[in-house]
Amino acid sequence: MDSRIKSLCRRAKRADKGAASELLKIYYADILAYLRRLCGSKQDAEDLTQETFVKVWSSLDGFKGRSKFSTWLYRIAHNTYIDWQRRNTSIQSNTDRWWQECIDKNPGPFANLAKTQLAQRLYEVVDQLDNDKKHTVYLHYYQGLSLRETAKVLNIATSTVKYRLREVFKTLRVKLGNQENGFKQRQTIPIVKGELL
Repeated sequence: MDSRIKSLCRRAKRADKGAASELLKIYYADILAYLRRLCGSKQDAEDLTQETFVKVWSSLDGFKGRSKFSTWLYRIAHNTYIDWQRRNTSIQSNTDRWWQECIDKNPGPFANLAKTQLAQRLYEVVDQLDNDKKHTVYLHYYQGLSLRETAKVLNIATSTVKYRLREVFKTLRVKLGNQENGFKQRQTIPIVKGELL
């Protein structure tokens, strides 16, 4: 774990509000983005993010540092979402297409249009995956967690994460290959941070 984060955690455990505030500043946007992807509503995501950080502060003494603080934090956020989903079985997930905010709405003339359309289609297809695969993609590709960290958050084996991602790639190749006009089978699709499909 990063020495700065480790220091902030130690200080926050001793009720240092400045350290707790600093941790909040570091992680709030990432946790909000992750929960927004899961629940699809900005308002619900904001509520769940607050609930997550309340749980973090109340259980900070239980954090032993055996994993990265961010992994522990994502695990709490994931469980908070699962609990919320169980309480709200009538709510449909991803109701507001969160990903539309991620795409540049002002591409240059034709320069970014194809790339933007492909990214939009990619997000749509990922949102149609079953929850296990979707959560795996969100954590590993969208949030940038390693395979091992993703496995810890989801409480599954690393091999299961790898299997799910392979299945996701197969699905994306088929759906994007069959539904995009002019899509060539050997074309690569940027997923995130240099990853290609």
